[in-house]
Amino acid sequence: MKVYYECAPCFLRQAKEALDLACDDEDLKIEIMSEITVLLGSKFYKGAVSNVIGTSIHRLIKEKTGNKDPYYEIKKRGNEIAGSFLPKIMDFLDGDDDLEIFVKAAIVGNLIDFAALGINFDPLTLMIETFNSPLAINHVKKLENDLKSVKTVLYLADNTGEILFDKLLISKLIEYDVEVTVALKEKPILNDACIEDAYQIGLDQIAKLVTTGTDSIGVIYSQVSPEFRRMMDESELIISKGLGNYEGLSEIKFNKKPVFCLLNTKCEPTALDIGVNKGSNVMLKLK
Repeated sequence: MKVYYECAPCFLRQAKEALDLACDDEDLKIEIMSEITVLLGSKFYKGAVSNVIGTSIHRLIKEKTGNKDPYYEIKKRGNEIAGSFLPKIMDFLDGDDDLEIFVKAAIVGNLIDFAALGINFDPLTLMIETFNSPLAINHVKKLENDLKSVKTVLYLADNTGEILFDKLLISKLIEYDVEVTVALKEKPILNDACIEDAYQIGLDQIAKLVTTGTDSIGVIYSQVSPEFRRMMDESELIISKGLGNYEGLSEIKFNKKPVFCLLNTKCEPTALDIGVNKGSNVMLKLK
């Protein structure tokens, strides 16, 4: 996804939050923020790709502060929120075997995103409201049809905590007689799920786990490992979670491979890019 003008202040807002999480040295924060403004001045222009810029900013913060995982405590909070909300989701799913409700459950999990929404929002209220809203774009039937003609699915995970809800959807996908491989980050960035997070919730018991080979926000085709790039190229069907993955995948040409994006459009630029209102639940098959 290309940047919109609104992305610039969001980059700075997110950089401030990451810096506050990463260190307490005010002089160092000024020094790093100065570098970030220079970085934005050189990399932010019409046609620039949003998750490429975001990745550069957060790598700079990790490098300069020496904090390899600024969102560590935030990710723990995400796990706690997900765990507390999971019984409510299970109540919604009870007795309903339709793929769409499992898709919605996975999208609701996408709201555990302190990077996009800030670190002070009320996720439980927002998640309940979201679950009761219809899908603004509903390509679930297309997914069902495509699942019948493939044997392998590559599932791109997004945030820690959220993967508890992904596990519900993945369990449902397996009923279509497909083998699911879940891709996670090799190293921490933002509140994204790393492979050890997936092991902690037993995701390896129902799916194969791999890493993208890097710490990029979403998928940046030129930056993932050669092994993961080959996996993306050879996969029969891709399911992607979250904003960052949408930003990256919408920049990749897949030669008619079915690619589905599950997300809540938490920011105005993503909503504009997809063509829906901000805050919409989306199950979109990329063209």
